[in-house]
Amino acid sequence: MSKIVETAEIARQDPSYYQALRELLFQLADDDFIISFRGSEWLGLAPHIEEDVAYSSITQNTMGHAVMYYNLLEELGEGDANFLAHDRGASDRRNGAYLEKRNGEGKYLEEPYFDWALAVVRNYFYESFKKVKLEAISTSSYKPLANVAKKVLMEHPYHFAHWKLWIKQLQTSSEEAKKRIQNRIEEAWEEFLDVLELGNYGNEMVQHQLIAIDEETIKGNWLEEVKTVLVAMPEGPLGKKYGSGRNGEHTSDLDQALGTLAEVFQSDKTAIW
Repeated sequence: MSKIVETAEIARQDPSYYQALRELLFQLADDDFIISFRGSEWLGLAPHIEEDVAYSSITQNTMGHAVMYYNLLEELGEGDANFLAHDRGASDRRNGAYLEKRNGEGKYLEEPYFDWALAVVRNYFYESFKKVKLEAISTSSYKPLANVAKKVLMEHPYHFAHWKLWIKQLQTSSEEAKKRIQNRIEEAWEEFLDVLELGNYGNEMVQHQLIAIDEETIKGNWLEEVKTVLVAMPEGPLGKKYGSGRNGEHTSDLDQALGTLAEVFQSDKTAIW
C-alpha cells in the first residue's frame, strides 16, 4: 500500500502498512512525551526568568505534539490516548534512550543539581533531528499523519531557533561554559544514535511511503545541520551507549520518569482527564 491513505479504517486493512505506521507513531509520540517531561523538570530552575517562561512554553507545545500522535494511535485502535501516554511500561516505549536521560543529580522537589549544558545539547540535537523527520513525514502516504506533521512544522522553527542560539552562545562564552558544553556534546555523541534510527520496521516505513527518507539519510541530514553549528566536532562515529530505544531497550531513568508522570493517573484510572 503506497497510495494516499485517508483514514485509520483503510490503514488497518493492510497488516504490513498498519504495523509500520503504528511503530512510527509510537516513536514520534514517545520522543516528544519524554523530552517534554525532562523539560518540565526545569520549571523554576532555568538560568533566568525569561528562559523559564520560554522553556516552559516549548515544553508545553512539545507535549501537545505528543498528544496529537497518541490521538492518531487511538484512532487506529491502539487504545485510549491517555492510557497510551501513561499506562505503558518501559519496554513498550519507542523513544530514543538518550532522551530519557536524567537532567542531573538529585530530585526536582528536593535538591535538583541539574546541568543546563545537558539541557541545551539534548534539545538542540533533538530539535535538529525533529526537523529532518517531520519534513520527511510531511508528505506521508498516511494523510492524517502528514497533516499533523505540517501543523507541528509551523511551531517547530521557534523551538529550533531557541536551542540553536543557546548552543552557539555557550560555545563562544566563558572558558567554563565552553568546557561544559563540549563535554555534553562529546557525551551525547556516544548516546544519540538510536534517536536517528527507525527501528525494526524502518524498511517498511519507507516502502509504504510513510516517511520519505531512510534512517541513513536521516542521519546524514542531521549531521549536515549540526556541523554548521558545532565549533568542535567530536571524533569517532555516533554511538548508542544505552542500546536502541526504538526496539524497547531503555534505562532505569525511563522507569523513574514514567513513575513520576503516571503518579496522578495511576491514582484513579477511571477519572476523566
